Amino acid sequence: MADVVLDGRLNVDAVRSHFPALNQKQVFFDNAGGSQVLSDAINSIRTYLEETNVQLGASYNIGQKATEKYNEGLKAAADFMPSEHPRILFADSPVIGPSTTQLFSNLSQAFALSFPDDAEIICSSIDHEANISAWVRLAKIRNLKLKWWTPSAEPGDLKLTADNLRPLMSEKTKLVTCTHTSNILGTIHDIKAIAGEVHKTPGAMLCVDGVAYAPHREVDVKALDVDFYSFSWYKVYGPHIAVLYGSQTAQQDVTSLGHYFQTPADTLATKLGLAAASYELVGTLPSILSYFGPDRKKTWSAIAAHEQRLQGILLDYLNQRDDVVVYSERSADSKLRVPVISFSVQGKSSRDVVEKVDACSDFGIRWGHFYSKRMVDDLLGLKQDGVIRVSMVHYNT
Repeated sequence: MADVVLDGRLNVDAVRSHFPALNQKQVFFDNAGGSQVLSDAINSIRTYLEETNVQLGASYNIGQKATEKYNEGLKAAADFMPSEHPRILFADSPVIGPSTTQLFSNLSQAFALSFPDDAEIICSSIDHEANISAWVRLAKIRNLKLKWWTPSAEPGDLKLTADNLRPLMSEKTKLVTCTHTSNILGTIHDIKAIAGEVHKTPGAMLCVDGVAYAPHREVDVKALDVDFYSFSWYKVYGPHIAVLYGSQTAQQDVTSLGHYFQTPADTLATKLGLAAASYELVGTLPSILSYFGPDRKKTWSAIAAHEQRLQGILLDYLNQRDDVVVYSERSADSKLRVPVISFSVQGKSSRDVVEKVDACSDFGIRWGHFYSKRMVDDLLGLKQDGVIRVSMVHYNT
């Protein structure tokens, strides 16, 4: 990606040339629902289907090529989020699935067979339902105690911290689940500090939804010290698949859902994958990794700086209006938030505002709860139309 970082700044024209969809008049400000796809990823799918669309594991020539492309995809997924052994493909490789929702559901099923009877689960109430419903269901099936982690009822103070988690922890806590960044609020949570609090309790694990964070910042699961971390590639400039990382220690608690003859079940993919990873889509992941260039930290730094300028323009406008409520972080500081900005206008329906924007411009924004319905209904009190959300990424101008 050397062509898109120039003198430490993002070369937005070069960035946009990698995304064919941006040649249209539509202005994509609904990226938290799904980003546009890199041209190299699109071409990779076509090439795979034209040249290597066979079952994996065969010894004939095309079968070997197909297997190699798939394994390269798994390696790219592991390399995208540095972990304990990022260069050893099967020692610590993540599992690919159709969605983060499905992967968390599979993980909860695996835990259903291994959690002790007196285990306690703590769920953040400001999360996307993907990282809630699986654990609510697990608690109900196993009759486990479920605690809700609600940081505050104030719209401007909905932030998860180690401090407001601590009173909920006990010696029986087995799992804590939360979001790295809310897909409504955009606020970045200090996951490393939260992980440190969780791991004070022996055997307790932290499961993080990184879907709204991964398009904007580098994901370093080793530095974060998380046990499980998942995000969707279709939010990170690729196709509609997702990835779940699990530390080697945490994987010991994961009972395999795979076939009885798949032994030893020593990888997360074997335990939870259930053959749900599309071969041609997994094959795109090296092209996504390549897009960020040889110095990914430099690229992510340039992205953060560009996004800070972007969100600053919108937040400056919204913050000066007396009739607008901005939910959670009002600062444009890239250390505090990503450019997923939600608000409401006093005396106006969120749906009406969005539809009027649709009618008079090419800006694509959204209204609703975006699957964070518990927070929107119970904490924000916006049950009918939800929030107005503008979600940008680095190819926006």
